[in-house]
Amino acid sequence: MFLLLLYGSLLAADQMPNRNIPPMANEKASKKTTDAATAAQKKAEEKTAKNTEQKLGAKNDADLGVPEVLIVLGAPGASEYEKAFQSWMNDWEIAAKKGGAKVTLLGEKELPEAPVKERLRAYLQKATADRPLWIVLIGHGTDDGKECRFNLIGPDVSATEMKSWLEKLKRPIAVIHCGSSSAPFLKALSAPGRVIVTATRSGSESNYARFGKYLAQALGESRADLDLDGQVSLLEAFLFASAGVAEFYKGEGRLATEHALIDDNGDGLGSQADWFQGIRAVKKAKDGAQVDGQRAHQWHLMPSEKEKGLSASARKKRDELELKLFQWRDQKARLNEDDYYQGLEKILTELGAIYLESKKAPLAP
Repeated sequence: MFLLLLYGSLLAADQMPNRNIPPMANEKASKKTTDAATAAQKKAEEKTAKNTEQKLGAKNDADLGVPEVLIVLGAPGASEYEKAFQSWMNDWEIAAKKGGAKVTLLGEKELPEAPVKERLRAYLQKATADRPLWIVLIGHGTDDGKECRFNLIGPDVSATEMKSWLEKLKRPIAVIHCGSSSAPFLKALSAPGRVIVTATRSGSESNYARFGKYLAQALGESRADLDLDGQVSLLEAFLFASAGVAEFYKGEGRLATEHALIDDNGDGLGSQADWFQGIRAVKKAKDGAQVDGQRAHQWHLMPSEKEKGLSASARKKRDELELKLFQWRDQKARLNEDDYYQGLEKILTELGAIYLESKKAPLAP
């Protein structure tokens, strides 16, 4: 743009003066005309460049923000489970596509030449993009006290193997294991920047887990939107599903044989739904560690229109400020009132600015 403006100025300077005008007046008139033309040209070029930059930026941000969803269907074992697992997978697929995600299904069909385990490993080896990755495991799990496994058609996959496959991926990852005996996967896969959800709190909870049913239902359930922001976060889906499981066992008059966990602070311990009041944890983690749930509440499979209006960069900044807000609120008891509310106002002002700016930005083509 600078070269274009310079070139235009040089052309204007080389124009022949109007001889019918006195030399001084001619110089002033020529300068005035040149300045006006240059200003108009500059303004037009800046507007064009800004619009182009915003459109390309919005498009690139949108590309970066599009999540990938990998749904792995495990070995059902019995026909009654096969029907249930297929239904859960369908719910996830519909929700993911509705949210604009890139969906991959594994395990629907048995391919002798390419076992599901090998296809899963191959997929994760190539999953090096920066966009969020959801991994949903639907099926049964087992734990022999030494190793926990997710049952696949063909060779099973262990928590240790999954850990090694995910270690090289430097991207936001959420792993949702809907099967029995799934808790050891949480400890194995927990890491900063990840959200891990399991249907059980220990490997010994080995009975058929119903958590996956209620979690799949929560994805498109308005009642699961606890904070009424027009979208269901992974945390809200976890809380809704946990409540559904508890209600099932209570209605059946049976002792609950599954207790789901969520971990998003990287400590590998996890939290149960009864730690939360609404979407906020009311119990503290061990050793004063950051409580679970804050990052999980920033994961949305079907984002609202307001959420879609944010670019990937704006969403990243928003998420950082929200985490900062959670942490600031936790310090309220240790701060004097004026300092607390001044800090709170600063964070909320920055958050508000992000949403105001998103309203001004043009939509991606």
